[in-house]
Amino acid sequence: MSPFEKKISDACEVANSLVCVGLDPDIDRLPAHLKSKTDGVYEFNREIIENTADLVSAYKLNLAFFEVMGSKGYEILERTLRIIPEGVVVIGDCKRGDMGNSARMYARAIFEHFNFDIATVNPYQGLDAVQPFLDYKNHGVFILCLTSNETAREFQYLSVNGNTLYLEVARAAQSWNALGNAGLVVGATQAEALSGIREVAPNMPLLIPGVGAQGGDLETVIQEGTDSNGRGLLINSSRDILYASTGLDFAEAARQATIELRDKINKLIP
Repeated sequence: MSPFEKKISDACEVANSLVCVGLDPDIDRLPAHLKSKTDGVYEFNREIIENTADLVSAYKLNLAFFEVMGSKGYEILERTLRIIPEGVVVIGDCKRGDMGNSARMYARAIFEHFNFDIATVNPYQGLDAVQPFLDYKNHGVFILCLTSNETAREFQYLSVNGNTLYLEVARAAQSWNALGNAGLVVGATQAEALSGIREVAPNMPLLIPGVGAQGGDLETVIQEGTDSNGRGLLINSSRDILYASTGLDFAEAARQATIELRDKINKLIP
């Protein structure tokens, strides 16, 4: 088992949870009592983490929600990373995808400066855009395979070599996985495709966004997406947890929403 696989497996085991919380702090959706505070975004993140860390296997931080605040956002990002408990998987959702020296610099930033456990990477430019991330053998890479957005079918379902493009991506990722530190991003709204992806990549960890607000089918995700050990998934929820309440009780409501998702997933696991 690679360090990447072990990190995910251990985190899921300790928390008895496949839940990944997407820490996407939308300034416009913060509780009213935090919007006026200078440090409101950080306080929001801190309370979410304090109230959910024992219930989750991972946090996924979408860098866009921090970058929009400029230098202050990067400061909040770094402070947020410091308070996530050791043992919880931390994903940098950056969807980087560039070639050569640019990819190497992106990988260094994500893994050496911010010290994320895992990065999300776009494989459109091929292996040389992904390899600099894969070279970090103690870190992981979730490669975009089949996404949850409405227009994903414009490209991802095109026929290539007699297969859909997303299956060709899964096959390529499987062949690139020499160090055992690659996984795939598969949107829950495309859950019907999971059985085919699992045939191609039977043991690769899958990051599953799109549950909850985007309407992903959780039951199909579990039935078709778990590996032979009933694991191999990180199921992400962002808005349904972060904004379960916009009042003073937002953190308590986030905890309850996380418990409900965790328990629902655990009941569905074979």
